[in-house]
Amino acid sequence: MSSSTFSNMRVVSQASPTRRLVAQNITDAIVEGRFLPGDRLIERELCELLGVSRTSVREALRELEVDGLIESIPNKGPIVARISQNLARSIYEVRAVMEGLAARLFAERATDGQIEQLSVAVDEIACVYAEFSSERFLEAKSRFYKILLDGADNEVVAQALRSIHIRVSQLRTFSLKQPTRGDASLRELRALIARIRQRDGSGAESESIKHVSNAASAALEMMETLNPESTYSSEAKP
Repeated sequence: MSSSTFSNMRVVSQASPTRRLVAQNITDAIVEGRFLPGDRLIERELCELLGVSRTSVREALRELEVDGLIESIPNKGPIVARISQNLARSIYEVRAVMEGLAARLFAERATDGQIEQLSVAVDEIACVYAEFSSERFLEAKSRFYKILLDGADNEVVAQALRSIHIRVSQLRTFSLKQPTRGDASLRELRALIARIRQRDGSGAESESIKHVSNAASAALEMMETLNPESTYSSEAKP
């Protein structure tokens, strides 16, 4: 691992337990694609990158293993969890249901101001697609979902989707490889906004499920094309 690539990962001391901060920083690196599925997570290197003790790193890795983000391989140690096509399909199936519910609740509960904020967030996503940057895309998507979940006003749905979105972020690299996916995604999001403006909860749910289902189809198709061995990892054959 290159130290320059991970220069902003060092933990800043706060009131939260160091283990929690280390786990969050590693999670962020996985979400941002700095650690890819199949990448080894070497304790000594993580200690240097994060500026913490080996004990804190080990505790954080155990926590992330429980969350499904890390897996331990005999004689190799911890790696970023690999994603099979079957697991990817399962993730998208759950995401579709949960985001559909969130969209329904948002249409029914959000304030007019939150609806406008969500519309602006879609416009920001469109700007990122026009001049693509993975970092800006992640930020724009994060804003979109924060507004959506705040307006849906259901903490259980919010917690479930936050966990799912960590795994989804690992799969977006596949759906975004489809040349037409960006334009299609924007059309789907604008259709969702139109339903929300009408306060059509059922319609918003339907548009959201359609959006996720199409993203799943694009991602799974690219996984099959790029990785016929059915497991997404940095060690997979091109």
